[in-house]
Amino acid sequence: MAVPQNVIVILFDSLNRHLIGPYGSTEFDTPHLNRFAARATRFTNHQTGSLPCMPARHDLLCGSLDFLWRPWGSIEVWEDALTFELRRAGVVTQLITDHPHLFESGGENYHTDFSAWSYVRGHEDDPWMTRLDPSWVGAPALPAESAPFHRGYDTSRTYFKSEDDFPGPRTMREAAQWISRNHRHHDRFFLFVDEFDPHEPFDTPEPWASRYGTFDEPRVIWPPYAAPGSRHTPSPAVARQLRANYGSKLSMIDHWFGEVLDALDATDAWSDTAVFVLTDHGHYLGERSTWGKPGVPVWSEMGHIPLLVSWPGRAPGERADLTTTVDVHATLRDIFGVTTSHRTHGVSLLPTLERNEPSSRDHVVTGIWGREVTYVDRDWRFTRTPVATNRPLSMFSNRWSTMPVHAFPDIRLPRPDHRAYLDRMPGSDVPVLRQPFDVGDDVPFWAQDSRYVGDQLFDRRLDEGEVENRAGTTPAPLEALREALRELEAPHEQLERLGIA
Repeated sequence: MAVPQNVIVILFDSLNRHLIGPYGSTEFDTPHLNRFAARATRFTNHQTGSLPCMPARHDLLCGSLDFLWRPWGSIEVWEDALTFELRRAGVVTQLITDHPHLFESGGENYHTDFSAWSYVRGHEDDPWMTRLDPSWVGAPALPAESAPFHRGYDTSRTYFKSEDDFPGPRTMREAAQWISRNHRHHDRFFLFVDEFDPHEPFDTPEPWASRYGTFDEPRVIWPPYAAPGSRHTPSPAVARQLRANYGSKLSMIDHWFGEVLDALDATDAWSDTAVFVLTDHGHYLGERSTWGKPGVPVWSEMGHIPLLVSWPGRAPGERADLTTTVDVHATLRDIFGVTTSHRTHGVSLLPTLERNEPSSRDHVVTGIWGREVTYVDRDWRFTRTPVATNRPLSMFSNRWSTMPVHAFPDIRLPRPDHRAYLDRMPGSDVPVLRQPFDVGDDVPFWAQDSRYVGDQLFDRRLDEGEVENRAGTTPAPLEALREALRELEAPHEQLERLGIA
């Protein structure tokens, strides 16, 4: 079986594995994801690595786990994105995206090494428009409650005159057009479609808006971020609406994904192009009394994610190999025959996709910087909670930034102070600034929430839904987690704050 000439990666944001047809759900309609899955290899044990948005994209484009060293950031001076190596190898690369974080502080340098890139404006907090469209009369963007604080989308949505104007549909249509115009015109290409849907806001025009019910309450498109017991937990009525609105967003973007599949059919790109469909993480919609992506463990609804791969000449099927996002990066490197100068953590799936060989990966480490760390193998999902003070912590970065929250300009990463010193990332001789954080220090907001729920241990062999917490009654794989972190050369502070040094 020949290695594909080209690759297309379609990354949906916040795509819940347990709510899409290819993985057995019938709650919402996803006919085009089903259509794609009918010709793809369906990986059933794919897990997150670094979370949330930008750390996951770092895993994908740089191939090295991000969350053990920093919370959120750009491509650093000691590493190069896959696209840098592809450019050197003469591969044409194209980015098509509506993802705002790629063009904000903390998202620098991800797009710069693409041969070309296109940014569709107007999603989430994209600072696109400064005032409401004075000609807006309420269609097709329907009246909806504004976010509890200023969000750029609440202004941008008034400029959407038809369904085609919403960012997701525009991104999918542009991707389909790129395939139609460029397939067969380049010796080799890599197309990366970074689609922000079905991420919030869960805003759709009709007929999608009423697809899963109509509601008497004001239309709510901004889900809360609420841990169990939070005062932000929505009422049952609002909860039903939010879940339905997520479904509407999911079905709408699935519909437009169909245009990409149509373009692949029309050009017969399937014959020489591998197509990967995946996500960065899930989104809690009331499961475990949790909403959004708050400071809680990476339970399976968030961390057990979809991966579908169409491979030229390979019949559709299913694989139970344990995989994670950095493995996709390793696979892309192998397809195009390039290497990286920095240390990476992925296990290539090329032998699996070409020759049905099992992956050599036997565990995954996943999490958010400064939060719990989760160890996953075939038998267990084990989440280790930090010690009471969640210290010591350290951050490694030469590009000092954090996720912007435009409505709150004072939310910034604490600046390095006199304790900072130069260190090295594993596998690199490039100096990197290392800032320690002790008890009482200001820290990035990911690590500020102290509402930890304790260790979590789920037997994946007997408990498919991973709902029965066996921590405290069954020995936890502490030694396996410790060895996994040591193998990664994680900062010693990580082991200390987890109480396993």
